[in-house]
Amino acid sequence: MRLKVHGFGSGDRLAVLVHGGMSSAGTWHRVVPRLTALGYRVLAPDLRGHGESPHADSYTPEEFAADLVESLPAGAEVALGHSLGGLALSLAVADLRPARAVYSDPAWKLTGNPMASDIADFARTCKSMTAADIRRMNPRWAASDVEAELRGFAAFDADGVRLPLRDRVPAEPVVPSLVQAADPSPLVSPALAEDLRGRGFEVRVVPDTGHCVHRDDLEGFLKSLEGWV
Repeated sequence: MRLKVHGFGSGDRLAVLVHGGMSSAGTWHRVVPRLTALGYRVLAPDLRGHGESPHADSYTPEEFAADLVESLPAGAEVALGHSLGGLALSLAVADLRPARAVYSDPAWKLTGNPMASDIADFARTCKSMTAADIRRMNPRWAASDVEAELRGFAAFDADGVRLPLRDRVPAEPVVPSLVQAADPSPLVSPALAEDLRGRGFEVRVVPDTGHCVHRDDLEGFLKSLEGWV
């Protein structure tokens, strides 16, 4: 599937940002200006079933990844994926071949995870959430983050997209790779973080953040990317 890809800036370096489940490229609206100020051109796709990209009959991790390969140029200086976007990026990275990859609280290990067990119910109710609901769940978010989440929920194919209940931890990094973990993280436990370090990933924890690190603490998110962007 050819995805809707949002482009920003005109720098000589290319950065790719892949959003998480039930969101859209709008999740990066506060990150993008910081990257373009560093001289990046930024490409941010909407995954299938999200944002302005088409809905589909099937949503598998392999299809999310294949869409990225179909829709994005290879050879970006850095590619960053959050949550489901991190999973999709990890499956596409061998073809996209960015110089560096960053996985922000990636959805790699889901079996037995409480977040995965209730995600289907959450997906069905997200359409009815109000700004007050989102703000209550995410008190550290900027008002613009709440607005972006509302737009993402409105466009999301809640009847089709589901997180895959299967562990997909990469055996090793294909390119130099950073795993950015929330604290506490619902997806990257201390044990998994240690395992990932043993596999060759660098792991950095952003203190006192939830799953959406870039929304909870933008400055902490960017600080943890030093040397990678």
